Amino acid sequence: MVSHSVILLTGSTGFVGSALVSELQKLSGFHVVGAVRSAVSATSDDVVVVGNIDGTTDYSSALTGVNVVIHAAARAHVMRDEVTNPLAEYRQVNVEGTLNLAKQAVAAGVKRFVYISSVKVNGESTSVLPAFAETNAVVPEDPYGVSKHEAEEGLRLLAEETGLEVVIVRPPLVYGPGVKANFLSLLKLSATKLPLPFGSVNNKRSMVYVGNLVDLIVRCIDHPSAANETFLVSDGNDVSLRSLLTMMRSAMGRSSRLVPVPVRLFKLAGALTGKRGVVDRLMGDLQVDSSKACSLLGWVPPYTVEQGIAATVADFMSKEQ
Repeated sequence: MVSHSVILLTGSTGFVGSALVSELQKLSGFHVVGAVRSAVSATSDDVVVVGNIDGTTDYSSALTGVNVVIHAAARAHVMRDEVTNPLAEYRQVNVEGTLNLAKQAVAAGVKRFVYISSVKVNGESTSVLPAFAETNAVVPEDPYGVSKHEAEEGLRLLAEETGLEVVIVRPPLVYGPGVKANFLSLLKLSATKLPLPFGSVNNKRSMVYVGNLVDLIVRCIDHPSAANETFLVSDGNDVSLRSLLTMMRSAMGRSSRLVPVPVRLFKLAGALTGKRGVVDRLMGDLQVDSSKACSLLGWVPPYTVEQGIAATVADFMSKEQ
């Protein structure tokens, strides 16, 4: 481990970023500086306000003495994006903003740039495909995935031109204490006493507990073999919607109470209501092969799915009381 690594972390107040800050603060040899958009988020001396992230953001005050950048900030995926040109909006932050930071990092003498990308670069489904791997052709299907792919390509080109070490991490759905969006909706659904009609949903989906994702990111900060590599990451144990809800309710001290309604009826309902995408995300397959990180970096997920779900449920229940 490199001693006294000074790390600039964007997205330090976000879901993944805040968990990463907490972990790095426990470890010796790291000093973390968070880059935030507004003074409201500047809660300590180790935070620098840089404003909105785009192609013009000035990071000069944040990059002093930094030798590693972890770029976790992004314009997040939005299910129903109502802007006129979603791809242009994603590109402004996720492509132009990323490459602007990377170029300034090179000028400041930064050695390594760790980019938190997304499995959406690979595609949306493995229902008729083998698990996504780093060697697969990428097929991003929405503006968010396209923007993440374009940022990756730009970073690789910059690495070739400048010698900057770029590490790309593509997580699937990330869950853990404080999770929001669809995973929070499933937690709320599990917390009800109602029987749920998902007893026949035996799909396979990869997820990653935030503690496992953070552990891999920390490994990528200074591992020699991580330089200029791309890693898919997961808990290593894919789950179905049925098993996920069963684990959630078990962690809540309840029986699963799942009714076996045929999956084809959900697909029919999705087609009739224009929500086919929602049904596919709940009931389709999306698997990733994270064996490259395990073999190349000697990485082993420190938490099981069951432990991750238990921690997530415990946090959820504490906030509901």
